[in-house]
Amino acid sequence: MSTSSVAVVTDSTTYLPANLIERWGIGQVSLYVGWADERLAEQDYELDEFYARLRDSSDLPSTSQPSVGDFLACFEPLAGAGRDVISIHIASGLSGTYESAVEAARAVGEKGLPGRVEVVDGQTGAGGLGCLVLAAAAAAEQGLALGAVVDTVDRTRDGLEMWFCLDTLEYLRRGGRIGAAQALVGSALKIKPILTFGTEITPVGRVRTRKRAMQQMLAYQRELHSRGATDWFVQHAQSLDDAESLVAQGTEIFAKEPLFCTQVGPVLGAHLGSGMLVGGIGCRPAKS
Repeated sequence: MSTSSVAVVTDSTTYLPANLIERWGIGQVSLYVGWADERLAEQDYELDEFYARLRDSSDLPSTSQPSVGDFLACFEPLAGAGRDVISIHIASGLSGTYESAVEAARAVGEKGLPGRVEVVDGQTGAGGLGCLVLAAAAAAEQGLALGAVVDTVDRTRDGLEMWFCLDTLEYLRRGGRIGAAQALVGSALKIKPILTFGTEITPVGRVRTRKRAMQQMLAYQRELHSRGATDWFVQHAQSLDDAESLVAQGTEIFAKEPLFCTQVGPVLGAHLGSGMLVGGIGCRPAKS
């Protein structure tokens, strides 16, 4: 558990593995998901059961951001103990989580607690957000002050490249998060879209088969490696075999194992569906 003067907080949409959350002492505030009147913290779902229900249900689950109170419950003990807090969250264009955190940070400031809270719009999600959080935690452990930790996150974000492939755009379309990928809807071809995850979800390509999608993901990895990418990760939604294949081949490309390989949870899964594969994420060296 980190004892640095700057505490790092994020939300549940990084899907970082538990060992890294514990190693770096990262605080997490959960988003919510559920069908009809059900509303559970996404971490309360068993993933196989969630994705089975998602496939079988005619209705999509709804998702919602943490409340201001959820953030206050995390921020106040830290700020009250005199620790500054950097709170890094999923892109504000995709979720109201950032706004809830900002409101909670304002409330902490009004209470006059000794610690400050700085909220950062990650402008990404899933493992991309996880990369920002890990960079912040490493900077905090080095003893950097709050402003310097924020600068580290900004530089890390400038070096992020993230893409993912889907079996279908139907979940994005029905959930209203499709953004610029709307241009691919209605194609006469049965495609496997490849998209980026930033302030909105944006298409970067499309192929006709899962095999071609995998080949394209590996091509992106090689490109980023040639441009100086140092760290990478893989995530998936009910696509473990493909994820393991991407890990094995990516390890050869980068000559190192990924930062992590995890399954995406219910909040993003509700909008992207099963069969998603996230890969080829490059964290290029931060600019000085």
